[in-house]
This record gives sequence, structure tokens and C-alpha cells, in this order.
Amino acid sequence: MSVDHDLTTEDDPGHPAEVTAAALLGYAAAAVLLVAWFLYGWLVQRQGFVASVGESAGAASALLLAIAVIGTFRRDRR
Repeated sequence: MSVDHDLTTEDDPGHPAEVTAAALLGYAAAAVLLVAWFLYGWLVQRQGFVASVGESAGAASALLLAIAVIGTFRRDRR
């Protein structure tokens, strides 16, 4: 079995792009804010553990959706 040409990292569609330090810092900040949001709802507002978990999970889902949409737009621009 032979290959006509060697694949480089630009040609390989399965090769993930590297995550920048700014992106990692943003993900860490989002995680800290989500945990703080959970603790605020549970301990300060006293809305219950399950309600606080649900509210934090909803906020995390919305954040992940926003990240996916922004990533799609950025990838389409290239």
C-alpha cells in the first residue's frame, strides 16, 4: 500500500488545533464563576442543593452553546 503524498498538519482534518493560553485562562475563569454561582444560589439564596445544581448546569450549557457558536463562526472565516 502506498501513499501519493505525505500529509502535513494543515492537510490532516483530524488534527485538533492547539488551545491557546488565553483560551485556557478563559475556561478556568468560567469554571470558577460557575462554581461561585452554584455556591451563591445554595448558600446565600438558600434555594436548595438540587435547584442550585440545576441552575449552574443550565448556565454551563448556555456557556457551552455560546462557545460552540463562536467557534463555528471563527472556523468558517478561515
